Formats: sequence, structure tokens, C-alpha cells
Amino acid sequence: MAYKVLVVDDSSFFRRRVTDILNKDPQLEVIDVAVNGQEAVDKALSLKPDVITMDIEMPVLNGITAVKKIMAQSPTPILMFSSLTHQGAKSTLEALEAGALDFLPKKFSEIAQTSDEAGGLLRQRVTQLARKRGFIQISTSGLSASTNKTSVLNKTPLTRPPLQTRKPFTSTPTPLTSAQSYTKQPEPTLRKTVGQKYKLLAIGTSTGGPVALQNILTQLPQNFPLPIILVQHMPATFTQAFANRLNSICNIEVKEASDGDILKAGCAYLAPGGRQMLISGTENTAKIKIMDDNSEKITFKPSVDISFGSAAKVYGGNVLGIILTGMGVDGRDGARMLKSKGATIWAQDEESCVVYGMPQAVHVAGISQLSLPLDRIATSIIKEVKHG
Repeated sequence: MAYKVLVVDDSSFFRRRVTDILNKDPQLEVIDVAVNGQEAVDKALSLKPDVITMDIEMPVLNGITAVKKIMAQSPTPILMFSSLTHQGAKSTLEALEAGALDFLPKKFSEIAQTSDEAGGLLRQRVTQLARKRGFIQISTSGLSASTNKTSVLNKTPLTRPPLQTRKPFTSTPTPLTSAQSYTKQPEPTLRKTVGQKYKLLAIGTSTGGPVALQNILTQLPQNFPLPIILVQHMPATFTQAFANRLNSICNIEVKEASDGDILKAGCAYLAPGGRQMLISGTENTAKIKIMDDNSEKITFKPSVDISFGSAAKVYGGNVLGIILTGMGVDGRDGARMLKSKGATIWAQDEESCVVYGMPQAVHVAGISQLSLPLDRIATSIIKEVKHG
């Protein structure tokens, strides 16, 4: 049976275009369209689609508010269409905070060189999200009527706490209690490498990554003892806005990485979109190197493989590397390089991933030593590096 799709957009041209693209896949069937956010909310409740594609700027009710209402009344995987502008980035991040799982640029020419390639990517993304309908419903079940049923991001204050009130370093941070907190599992048994001392935390992710990263980073204390590098597949116009948003709500410092940044403890460096982030120097004098990349051989810019590989050369085995939710296999080769130097590699588990692609790649290859649910990763990181 085909996955049922609801297409939401106030442009009749775009609705037809998306419908035609999706209906080319026998696994997908556009069952209806909506021309504004309120109609999307009503049809999501009555038709119960497996996935929704959603525009942001619409009359009556905009896409962000529509996502919030849908996730409260009839939780459904949602793919947002966004413009690659600064305002588009801010709006898309708000939609992800509201509960949307993924996004694509509305101008297909910005994601692919041909219309066939763009159509294939759209169908692939929609199919992946449609498979998560059960996951969405489970993750939002059991909440009281007064609970905000959107995402972990809405559970976090929008301003950074004053220095004197920030949480001290502790191995037992307050657990999250949002719709994105998954079924509790026993605390994982960490197999600590005897004598290993970590000098860097490296995290790579793609689809579902913005929510996952914020889930983790908001739980890290201000005096976190390591520098952190973050590689999130994201357009160039999005990474600055994303870094600023993270910085405003985390105890640690978060910034879009700049060429020449010296790595310091308690600071997370987000790879800029459209470019590559490498680490150079030695582990005691490590700094960021940002490079333009016009190579057609490398799909992702930024690439987890490239950043992780450079970390292996500088830090050797003194790295805790983590692969989070994402489509594809980026990060597998870089994680392999880190592990060959003695580094520790973890992966997010299948149940808590939006797309179990990148974590599965390192797991199947035998590279990761541990698979963890999202709501246990921050706690486990703190325990691991505290004893390093």
C-alpha cells in the first residue's frame, strides 16, 4: 500500500508540481492538497496522511503555526519547503522546533542540477519520513493535555541563563521531558578505554540533526571540559542562524566556525554550510581551517568524513566521535579513521533516529562501540569525558 501524502501550499503551480513528482513513485500517493495552514490542520486530522509537505508563508495560518497544531492534534511527519535566505533559515528552524522533521529548498534548482535529480531527492525524503509515522505517534503519546507536544526545542528557555545561575558540571543533568524524549531505556554500560583522555568531542549528523543536536547541547554544562566540532548537513544560509539560536539557549558557547578559530573547551564549532571544516595543528594548538570545496566527488559540504578525518590526524585516539540521525553514509569513513587511531565512536540508535542511515552505516561496519537513544546521549557523554 502506498504512503499517503498531503501537499500544503498556497501556490497552485507548486501544489501541482509537487503532486506530479510524488505520484511518479508507486510507493507514494498524494491523497489531497491544502491551500493554507488551517486547511492543512483540518485535513491532517480527518485524512490522517502518512506525511505532509508544508510551505511556510501561507494565508489564514502560516506553516509554523500549522505544524504546531498538527503535532498537538494529529502528530504526522512533516517536510517543510524553505527559501534559502536568512529569514527563510530562521523560519525553517522555527518549524523544526515546532515538530517538523526535515526541510528542502523550495527552489529545486538549489538542491540538484536537473529536475529528475531534484524529483528523486524529494521522493526519497518523503518516503523516509513517511516510514516514521509510527515513531512520531509513539514519541508524542502519553503526554498530558497541557503538555506542549512539539519538540524538545520548545522546552528550552529562549535566553541563555546568567553566568551565576548556569548549571555546574554534573554527571546527572536534568532529563528532558518533551515529545522528543523517547521511551526510557536502561542506562547504557560504557566500556571506558583504560587511560584514555579525551581532547575533543566530534558530532556528525544530517536529517533530524537540528533537533538532535539541540537535545544534546542544551544538556551540556558551561564548564564542559572539551572543545566540540559539529558537522550538520545544512545550506550556507542556515548555519549562522542555527549557531546563533543554539548559542542563545545553551550553557556552552556555540558559534559558526571561522577560519583560524582556536579550539577551546566549552565551545562548539558548527561547520559552515557549503564549505569544509578541518582541524590543523597539534592537539594542544589545534585550530579550525575552513576551505572552499568545488569538488564534484564530495557530495556533502560540509562533510562529516572530512572533518572527522582531520580530527584523527590532529588528535589521534583522544576523540569521542558520535554519529547522529541522517540519510546516507557520510561519517562512516571519517569515523573509521578515528577508530583506527584508538578513538571512541558512538551512534544514535535506530528507534530514536529520524533517518537511520548514517548511524546504521557505522554500526553495520562495526565501527561504533555503542548505540544510544537520543535522550541518553548527553548523559553518557558527560559520564564518559568526566572520567577521561
